[in-house]
Amino acid sequence: MATPDGGERVIGSRPAGCPNRFCGCEASLYKFGRIIPELNLASNWYRFPRAAPSPGMAAVRRGHVMILESQVSGNVWNVHDGNSGGHVTREHARSLAGYTIVNPNGGANRFAASSRFM
Repeated sequence: MATPDGGERVIGSRPAGCPNRFCGCEASLYKFGRIIPELNLASNWYRFPRAAPSPGMAAVRRGHVMILESQVSGNVWNVHDGNSGGHVTREHARSLAGYTIVNPNGGANRFAASSRFM
């Protein structure tokens, strides 16, 4: 879990089976418990329905995706953030400015047919 005061915690490095640019892969593992190859590409997260910020939603921008955990204040949220810099996964506070919020629970089946990991 991210710290309630918005502090930072490094929780790991690139997971086995994930590409070098692994934010989408890490988000997939964290959210769905498995690698969904189509979600390795951050831009594919835009396929999910738009949503309001809430725990479990994903924040997506060009080239990056992270999973929302808890609101700190305003548009600052504690997030699960794979490949957040230095090739590590962090749980830390991030502004959602510039991100599109999507609901990964609303359409995960669209990736099921082509994923050998589902």
